[in-house]
Amino acid sequence: MGGSAGFDPTVQDFSEIFSDFFGFGDLFGGGTRGRTRAQRGPDLREDITLEFEEAVFGKDTQVSIRRHETCEDCRGSGAAAGKAPVTCRSCAGRGQVRYQQGFFSMARTCPTCQGAGSVITDPCSKCKGQGRVLRHRTVEAKIPAGVEDGTRIRFTSLGEAGAFGGPAGDLYVILHVKEHPFFEREGTDLHCVIPVSFSQAALGTEIRVPTLEGEHTLKVPEGVQSGTTMRLRGKGVPVLNGHGKGDLFVEIRVQTPGKLSKRQRELLQELEGTTQIENKPQRRTLLGKVKDIFG
Repeated sequence: MGGSAGFDPTVQDFSEIFSDFFGFGDLFGGGTRGRTRAQRGPDLREDITLEFEEAVFGKDTQVSIRRHETCEDCRGSGAAAGKAPVTCRSCAGRGQVRYQQGFFSMARTCPTCQGAGSVITDPCSKCKGQGRVLRHRTVEAKIPAGVEDGTRIRFTSLGEAGAFGGPAGDLYVILHVKEHPFFEREGTDLHCVIPVSFSQAALGTEIRVPTLEGEHTLKVPEGVQSGTTMRLRGKGVPVLNGHGKGDLFVEIRVQTPGKLSKRQRELLQELEGTTQIENKPQRRTLLGKVKDIFG
């Protein structure tokens, strides 16, 4: 993962712009100069897959990364022990070379030193003059409670080491959360469906509802209608980097038996004779319409 695009930090001031294109840098009290060799290291990206519960409660984990680190022998300079970069002869340390193009004096980055103004004549044997070496590392990563699928966590300065002693980039860990067998998550709230029988819905009952912290007893009132949603406060997901938890919404769904025994059929026919339901069309609620449209 690369750094963000933006203003070029190698262009120091207005005089350098004129110096690069017209050779007028001295008019503004300055001139061209070699740029620093040190550069910020690239960012790194690693992807981690979490179980649903791990995302809810958080987890301490380890991330294996492959990154460039500052060479210990030359301390990032790229030069052999006791040696140092020398002034570039091609540009005399200015980092740029000039040539005449008609009336104008044009400046270009020195091809020998790549604009640094100095070159390494005695490179470090360990890093071959690069100032960095490639290593595998395992870093500790603390996943906070309440993260969601796609959450990006930034670990400052755990990316690639910068070239020639420059600062390290950052490590970005992207989280991928597995689905739960029956819970669906919306922000900090959880949703699930609990089936009940016709008789339980008619007479009322108590059911054991699973939560992420164990079972909870839910009292279902008599005469409950299929599709009724009941709320269990504080049984949802912790607020990320905050306080409190969301809620668990339980939808009661009345199941109609597919096959009936002879006795069951007789009892239902007897019940049907004692109940009167007017089968008139009813107006859909706005919420129901919206769910149909976007569901």
